Amino acid sequence: MGFSERIVLINEIEQIRQSSVICFLTSLRPNVQAQISEDAIRVIFDHLLLLPKNPAKKIDLFLCSNGGAGTVPWRLIALLREFTDKIGVLIPYRAYSAATLIALGADEIVMHPFGEMGPIDPTVSNEYNPIDANTKRPLGISVEDVKAYINFIKTTVGIQHEDELVKTIEILVQKVHPLALGNVERFISQSRMIARKILLTHMKDTPDHVIDDIIETLASKLFFHGHPINRREAKDELKLKISPDPNPKLEKAMWSLYLDFESELENRTIFDPLSAIYRSLPPPAAPTFPMPPAGWTAAIVPPGASAEIELKTSMIESARLTSHFVQKFRFVVAGNGQNLEPLVRQETLAQEWSETLAPAPALEKKRK
Repeated sequence: MGFSERIVLINEIEQIRQSSVICFLTSLRPNVQAQISEDAIRVIFDHLLLLPKNPAKKIDLFLCSNGGAGTVPWRLIALLREFTDKIGVLIPYRAYSAATLIALGADEIVMHPFGEMGPIDPTVSNEYNPIDANTKRPLGISVEDVKAYINFIKTTVGIQHEDELVKTIEILVQKVHPLALGNVERFISQSRMIARKILLTHMKDTPDHVIDDIIETLASKLFFHGHPINRREAKDELKLKISPDPNPKLEKAMWSLYLDFESELENRTIFDPLSAIYRSLPPPAAPTFPMPPAGWTAAIVPPGASAEIELKTSMIESARLTSHFVQKFRFVVAGNGQNLEPLVRQETLAQEWSETLAPAPALEKKRK
């Protein structure tokens, strides 16, 4: 399907929910997973400006992402509250980390049976982080990993003497710059602060200890950043505002809509630039059989071979407008490594959002 066909599913969900639906998805594709980023707020604002009514009776955010920038959830929820007093978040599949924070700002969360949320403990990165020896890029530091290291020393190992504890901290500081650790502490505080502010947008009358329990569980008590929270756990254990009995028609429409986005973002296809370069070569470059000995890849994908590839990594869509974040790259075989494997260089050609209005009949239908 394409945008025109997805409008039908979006309209169906809007009719069931009596809401205006905005879809926000980032790529889950292996090797090109995308992050929620600040620029998405500006694009979502374009969609909000096209709502048939302002304020809207209810806005549903159809959300799927592995997470991203920790400041986006508060900005997004605050923006949505400018256009409606009632927010729903529809989760067909993954809504991890920053996406979970966004869901906390909803008056109602509708989780598909396949839907998942996750912990909100952030992974932080700045110029003081350790450098990966292979990629030469800063390694992310999990906030909870730092806390777990200290807890391991004190509780599991049983070191309690102050001098010995100081030595364990010195060992950590030798591996991780002190300013990077300071950054970790700031992010711990910020994550909890944002979670509280978001929850209070619709839970002002909730006792403080209930909000504290939600934040502490999502930030620390699940231990593993990748822990998947299903809808029963979210409702019964975390006490989140999960829709108790989702409409079967709604679940079907949510999954059908997700599957179409999944196809367009190619989430089930592993991205491999070398394969793309190989496919771009003329037929004579194809391998012969039986296969040549070790090093044959260097022979069939020669240095200088290249391919230009366009990747769609984020989508924001409503019944009135579709927006895509598109990245264009050139991948070039720059030579061969020690084991004769091709070394691929990535060149960025373009990164931009593109927007297309819905076909005229769909826009006219919304006006009526």
